[in-house]
Amino acid sequence: MLAAFLATILFSLSAISGRRLSHYISGTQANLVRLAVAALALGTFSHLFGFGIRGVAFPILFLSGCVGFGIGDLSMFQAYPRIGARRTIVLIQCLAAPFGALIEWLWLHHAPTPAQAFWGAIILAGVGIAIMPSKKEAQPTHGLAAGTLFGVLSGFCQGSSAVISRYAYQVAEKAGQPFHSVTDGINAAYQRILGGILVSALFLGYLHITKESVHGGKNDWRRGWRWIPAAAMAGPAFGVSCYQWALMTEKTSIVLPIVATTPLAVMPLAHYIEGDRITWRTLLGGALAVAGVIGLSYSR
Repeated sequence: MLAAFLATILFSLSAISGRRLSHYISGTQANLVRLAVAALALGTFSHLFGFGIRGVAFPILFLSGCVGFGIGDLSMFQAYPRIGARRTIVLIQCLAAPFGALIEWLWLHHAPTPAQAFWGAIILAGVGIAIMPSKKEAQPTHGLAAGTLFGVLSGFCQGSSAVISRYAYQVAEKAGQPFHSVTDGINAAYQRILGGILVSALFLGYLHITKESVHGGKNDWRRGWRWIPAAAMAGPAFGVSCYQWALMTEKTSIVLPIVATTPLAVMPLAHYIEGDRITWRTLLGGALAVAGVIGLSYSR
């Protein structure tokens, strides 16, 4: 559980720094550069103190990165401008957990207990209540269907990539190359991030070939660079390392609902850093989600 909580806090810090970074450069560029910086840090550690890209789990973890870091994040950035950040987050966070639990049950035959399923649902309901946009907020006037599909696709990719990682750890265990510690989490994060870089680079190359704008009118690297280290290290580096560490020891149906509370952890930070308003509905949903996390922590 500790690893999942740490991942949640780190992801919230990454979300704030990533939001600030997106003010200056486009999402496509920001995503690739933060992955590259994180890969440099993770790779340095992995090749010096770990096992680099060796091991029977590498191809599977690489695939997990292609699905989660690559297709999942690209879909998320496509959903943002169409349906807004909050609706996108609701879709991804509230769908990744049930998608992941279903895939893990069908593929790996690891089903949550009734108590775990109940508390997981409570967490997701609390997250949904807290971050669902109100009727007073601006509604999307175009791209609603496409944005929704991109959000659903991203949620599916996030859930399925978690299960692929879980499968990689099973394969490694049977081969006598088990993943257990936070150091192993760093190695796994490095192997996954390489897949994400490949997909992101291919997409950026596609934009160049089709002569579509890769910066979307945002190309202020002079002011944006200062947010790159924080966006890279808090999320793709340290956050994903803790996330993979959590998946080594707990089922997807337990890890993903806890990580789904990331938007709630973001809210107080966004309030103090960016002046975002916290409403009574936010507090109610947050309390419900926290109660679910506590219940999930004690359920077996």
